[in-house]
Amino acid sequence: MKKISAIIRASRFDAVKEALASVGVYFFTYYEVRGFGLQRGEQIKYRGAIYDMGYIARYKLEIILPGDKVEAAVNAITENARTGEIGDGKVYVSALDAVYRIRTGEEGKSAI
Repeated sequence: MKKISAIIRASRFDAVKEALASVGVYFFTYYEVRGFGLQRGEQIKYRGAIYDMGYIARYKLEIILPGDKVEAAVNAITENARTGEIGDGKVYVSALDAVYRIRTGEEGKSAI
């Protein structure tokens, strides 16, 4: 079992979602996140108010998959999230020791 965590631009979310579906990934969790990297969080002042322009709207996706589907999912994410600009995001893959389905008590691959 593997866990993919991906941080992508919000503007690329629909393309990534469709690409994941095309490789058989129909379920994942996502939420809006904020942060900054090489952009360093620019601020502009307009009419006395300070606006933070350094944050690009992003989503964090969390996907649990069997090991044999990870490469296809990572390729789908990276190919469809890429704009070529700084701030396209990151993908992290980590191993999971166990997965359990609360409702039925199933574990492992059948719990996904």
